[in-house]
Amino acid sequence: MAKKNTPLTPAVFHILLSLSVQERHGYGVMKQVESDSQGKVKMGPGTLYGSIGRMIEAGLIRESDKKVDPDMDDERRIYYKITGLGKEALAAELERYREILMVAEQRRLLPNTFAYGK
Repeated sequence: MAKKNTPLTPAVFHILLSLSVQERHGYGVMKQVESDSQGKVKMGPGTLYGSIGRMIEAGLIRESDKKVDPDMDDERRIYYKITGLGKEALAAELERYREILMVAEQRRLLPNTFAYGK
């Protein structure tokens, strides 16, 4: 995960995407991932916190100084923030996806563009 230009796991990708606009606590990350994926990805606590630990070690995210979510009113919540390296990794992954979509378009593999089966 720490190597440059290494593809991200789906969990890491979704966590970085959720932290790309604001700092969030773990439950907030889980809810944002579910929202971003329109309910298709539901991340459990084991996957979330295991990934967060590895991401902190890799320098992709860090704990934030923010501590209290007024809506949740729980000062024990730990907030996470994307780092510069995390932003670079997310941008590289999005570029990888863009390139894959270009190939799929060229091969007419996207829905409504199939070159075969007519």
